Amino acid sequence: MKAAVVNQAGDGVEVVEKAVPTPGIGQALVQVEYCGVCHTDLHVAAGDYGKKPGVVLGHEGIGKVVELGEGVHNLKVGDRVSIAWFYSGCGVCEYCVTGRETFCREVKNAGYSVDGAMAEYCLVEDNYAVKVPDALDPVQASSITCAGVTTYKGVKVSNVKAGQWLVVFGAGGLGNLGVQYAKALGLRVIAVDINDDKLALAKEVGAEVVINGKKEDTVARIKEITDGGAQGVICTAVSKIAFNQAVDAVRPGGRVVCIGLPPDTMDLSIPRLVFDGIEVVGSLVGTREDLAEAFDFGARGLVKPVVETCPVDAVGQVFEEMHAGKIQGRKVLDFTKEAHACGCGCAHHHH
Repeated sequence: MKAAVVNQAGDGVEVVEKAVPTPGIGQALVQVEYCGVCHTDLHVAAGDYGKKPGVVLGHEGIGKVVELGEGVHNLKVGDRVSIAWFYSGCGVCEYCVTGRETFCREVKNAGYSVDGAMAEYCLVEDNYAVKVPDALDPVQASSITCAGVTTYKGVKVSNVKAGQWLVVFGAGGLGNLGVQYAKALGLRVIAVDINDDKLALAKEVGAEVVINGKKEDTVARIKEITDGGAQGVICTAVSKIAFNQAVDAVRPGGRVVCIGLPPDTMDLSIPRLVFDGIEVVGSLVGTREDLAEAFDFGARGLVKPVVETCPVDAVGQVFEEMHAGKIQGRKVLDFTKEAHACGCGCAHHHH
């Protein structure tokens, strides 16, 4: 099978031929249909979190179950499922049993610590693969699997209520969906970016106000619009400046939710935090329950990822474009074009 993996030097991506994996106990084999490309894939390929040569990338995967290992009870052949960054947890630690499973210390992450979904076939864990509603287009589901659930969770973690202001810093693949989820939940949204095309798209999908950080004083403008600062901010941008502006843009008692991953530190004025009761929290992807909820918004047509499909062999080019900040919405690798040249419709054509 074809797979996009971290190259042997551990500093980039390459497409290679690999054997189709065999499902073990409690695992299922999925024939991948689509896999979105996420900024985190760039970090993993570049070795920013440690070198991972040979690992199959991808954690925005959607596909159909074609084979079951022993002891599988949740999934059946034909189910459409997702392959998310949160691949599995231990199931028994304090985090797993209190609805904070993404912080499990034994966590496995698809496309990082275990092989991910940028391949024609991929394994999933029976108890952890979230099913995709029939009403949801699988291409769009791929983006909700990471970008969507991550920002949906971020909006929930922000504690901003309907009718209050949420600022979304960064209007890329995540930010665009953050705007849509916030809007669907009744929040008033301001989107901030330095790219006018992305801001125009944010406005189209529900941002009440958009601000270009290069052209105006972002913090002053937010304070003016919100009468003293927003109730919450989610920061999906990959820039230290945005995180610092986010802290300055909330009103007293406001909450800053950090989602983007610039390899940096942010500055926090201790007197400001104390006198104004500012909260700064991190939010990491989402749980299985968050993902099921995030899919449901998509299935009901309340959230529509902006997606563009491309062939698997274009993965290197997609990484370059993403690195340069040129992508609108989400690029999705299409694996449906490759298989079944024989036209027989057999699932195991590649074995």
